[in-house]
Amino acid sequence: MTPDNTFRVVDLDETGWLLDSGRPVPADRLDDHFAAELTPPAWATDIFVYVHGWRTKPESALDAARRLGALVAERLAERPASYPRLAAAFAPWTVLVRWPSRAGYRTTRDRAHAMSTADGAHAARVIGHLLGYVDAHRADPAAAPVLANRDGQYLHLVGHSFGCRFLCEAVQWAAEGAPGATLGWSRSGPPDRPFTVDGMLLFQMAAPRDAFATTFTALAAAPLRGPVVATYAERDWATGLWHRIAEKRRGIGNQGIGTAPEPVSQVRMLPPDQPYAKRDLDHWFVSVDAGSVFVNGHGPAGAHSDHLRPESAHLLLSLAEHAR
Repeated sequence: MTPDNTFRVVDLDETGWLLDSGRPVPADRLDDHFAAELTPPAWATDIFVYVHGWRTKPESALDAARRLGALVAERLAERPASYPRLAAAFAPWTVLVRWPSRAGYRTTRDRAHAMSTADGAHAARVIGHLLGYVDAHRADPAAAPVLANRDGQYLHLVGHSFGCRFLCEAVQWAAEGAPGATLGWSRSGPPDRPFTVDGMLLFQMAAPRDAFATTFTALAAAPLRGPVVATYAERDWATGLWHRIAEKRRGIGNQGIGTAPEPVSQVRMLPPDQPYAKRDLDHWFVSVDAGSVFVNGHGPAGAHSDHLRPESAHLLLSLAEHAR
């Protein structure tokens, strides 16, 4: 737990299992731990689950989540008229998921895959369980036929780099979960799912361009009512050059979403003073060209971590606005 009551931190070990003060939480104590640490406060209007990416120290992960939150607050304060529904009521609460990512590209790739999909892997199960718990304890979930309503709390997923894989695995894992209430944007979301997500924003995803067609195939039928939005930038060398060396092809973070189970909408990342039309974002999959924005970086990763920008906050706020 952090001193700021707008943030909570979840730490995973190298298998993806949940830790409490450095020790694994017993499987039969997961809900008790979540109840002690992760019950959404009644004052929150929006719940954000953020999973960091490659080569990120624990303190850097917290700093990144805080910086993105500060950019969102600044943007909303500067131009409230751009987000009228949020200006009326917007109080975010963030859960940061941290995992061991301080290794080389191949090692981190293999670890991320093993933590989510191999025998004995737990990240998808733990994060999926976390999302289910948060969903079940949102304020006033029975106030209307759907959970996402003006009396309840919205749920948004945000990932960076390899963290995007964890989120996709968790949501895909939940697609086969127990029945439960659901949410929807222009669509109501799939029936009988344990939770639904109002939007998934994936910054510079470290995965092959066809990952949604070959690996995360269940997302088209998963507990999502909002879009899967992925940014990409040519100067992201981590998912360009290094991804090509490790996986023989460039990644989503460098080239955008390729093939997917549903058509992919292509949009350009807009400056903070230019609104996103709902029709441009209201698709199953949206690939956002951030090549003119994510340009700074040094070393082998290039602009891979240049996503903490006002333009990113604008996109995140626009997704939250259109979810209402």
